[in-house]
Amino acid sequence: MYIVTADEMRVMDKATIELGLPGRMLMENAGRGAAQTLIRRFAGIAGKKVGILAGRGNNGGDGFVIARCLVQKGFDVIVYLLSKASLVRGDALANLEMLYPLGIPVIEIPDSKTFNSNRVSMRHRDIWVDAIFGTGLKSDVRGHIKDIMIFVNGLKKHVLAVDIPSGIDSDTGQVRGECIRARATATFGYAKAGHYLYPGADYSGEIEIIDIGIPALIADRISPKQHLFSNDKISSYLKPRDKDAHKGSAGHLFIVSGSPGKTGAAVMTATAAMRAGAGLVTIGVPKSLNPVIESMVLEAMTCPLPENSEGFLSESSFDAIMHNLAGKKCLAMGPGLGTDPSTKELVLKILRGLKIPVVLDADGLNLLAGETRLLKKLKIPAVLTPHPGEMSRLAGIEIAEVQQNRVACARNFAREFNVYLVLKGAGTVIAHPDGRVFINSTGNSGMASGGMGDILTGIIAGFIAQGYPAEEAAQIGVYIHGAAGDDLAQNMGPFGFLASDLLKSIPAQIGILLNL
Repeated sequence: MYIVTADEMRVMDKATIELGLPGRMLMENAGRGAAQTLIRRFAGIAGKKVGILAGRGNNGGDGFVIARCLVQKGFDVIVYLLSKASLVRGDALANLEMLYPLGIPVIEIPDSKTFNSNRVSMRHRDIWVDAIFGTGLKSDVRGHIKDIMIFVNGLKKHVLAVDIPSGIDSDTGQVRGECIRARATATFGYAKAGHYLYPGADYSGEIEIIDIGIPALIADRISPKQHLFSNDKISSYLKPRDKDAHKGSAGHLFIVSGSPGKTGAAVMTATAAMRAGAGLVTIGVPKSLNPVIESMVLEAMTCPLPENSEGFLSESSFDAIMHNLAGKKCLAMGPGLGTDPSTKELVLKILRGLKIPVVLDADGLNLLAGETRLLKKLKIPAVLTPHPGEMSRLAGIEIAEVQQNRVACARNFAREFNVYLVLKGAGTVIAHPDGRVFINSTGNSGMASGGMGDILTGIIAGFIAQGYPAEEAAQIGVYIHGAAGDDLAQNMGPFGFLASDLLKSIPAQIGILLNL
């Protein structure tokens, strides 16, 4: 499913108008659709008093249409125009002027003084419609509008946001000074990234997409670069296994992992890969840790590797690793690997000589920091799975900068270094080298615990080992990983489940996607 930027949406609107559908009609379709969403989403609201917060732009114009539609349905509606009426223009003005002869109250609140004089009236509204800014916000919210947002949020009433909660940057999901907290959002044409990126996702509530008449050919012509994962799309990637399949035909994964105190990461990565369907998995670990790893895994094989005096893998392991990569379909490298300087030299040397796809995570990424130019020389698909801290080190920027625009950060890195970049976190972002970005809709805060990233690495690498292209494996892995977490949150509780619990749910999620 397309997710559009504010600029892409404006281009679509303009192109639709140029085809002959007037902007006034687009606004009418938007407002009517949003009014129907309000009635449908908020049960038992018949007879309730509705307050509409309207800005002076087109989002406010949508609000004026909503007011008219709700009055026709018998609702008691007051429009609070957060501006002077004389500043409203175009299609929004035409819809504002329709309210007066219908007797729909329009109260102008252009400043703090008029807001304070209307507080009592506003307190008695049961339901609110936020039609202040929409996707047109260009700067931080301030002044009396900020105060009104805080006031309405404090009332703790049901709120329907029009297009996107006012105060949310529609492209990044960031809060611009203050924002409305909505229970539901009626968005127009296509969803926006800010609906699914945090913190915007927390403020948007349930999303309903309203068809306002934009022809599909216009969207296809613009071809937005952002997409939201869907169950159907992920299902289309998955292939039922041949009835005569055997472990050799299901692929062999090699994992370079493990260091003193971090043996669990190697085990979880290997087990996750097998749960995802990899036929064979071999874990390459420091030889002193091999007895520990062997005692923890039943199905995976182990390969003891030369280590340095501190028990870390080093360049002395290189020949053995490259020898063991023969016949393997994928390499997963990094979970629990440690950041010893000698291990860094090993990782860089492996990458220079690698001839099969690689999934890099955790310490593999930390060791790569400062050496990312090496990625441009890779001749094989590479999937990198950083959390925001690892992304910060890779890109050489602050974590806050990563989080302020996760899509742009992931996209820019993937394009520059020709890799598939999985930026983990709430609303995981997958960026492709060609500029496409996918935002994940599965997963929950209960997954914020140790080992979850190791399992994601194993799932993605497990699918690559089975022969899936890196771009599909990354999307499948992220979606299934989150879906398994959602299953645990529903059946075990909102948090407190472990990464090892997640392993058991992976095959079931694959079965759901295959409709088995």
